[in-house]
Amino acid sequence: MFSHATVGTTDIRRAVAFYDAILTDLGIARQEADLDKGYAGYALAPETTPQFWVMLPLNGEPATVGNGVTIAFEAPDRPAVDRFHATALAHGGTNEGPPGLRPHYHPDYYGAYVRDPDGNKLCCVCHRPA
Repeated sequence: MFSHATVGTTDIRRAVAFYDAILTDLGIARQEADLDKGYAGYALAPETTPQFWVMLPLNGEPATVGNGVTIAFEAPDRPAVDRFHATALAHGGTNEGPPGLRPHYHPDYYGAYVRDPDGNKLCCVCHRPA
């Protein structure tokens, strides 16, 4: 459905260190980057979609977060959600909702919410039963 999602950063090297750490356990790897130009792209494999990009804004203005915007990464199981949350907090993220069931979405929705060091809201979710 989606080609890619992009979030802005004010510090590409800090952002890459954060995303390299939190996405590895989900099988998502940095596929392309030019830190001097201010961007990095992640995907499950080279030249595949969907892709996730983090970059300095192209207009040269400071990066800002979107109110109501959340980028959600799918996890293969609930322990991966737990690890995503713990890794994000250990690498400069902030807690927006600890790992747990969110039955108001559906009975098996197990998710965790964080903000990256720039304030972008992220989710990691497993939709499978325990």
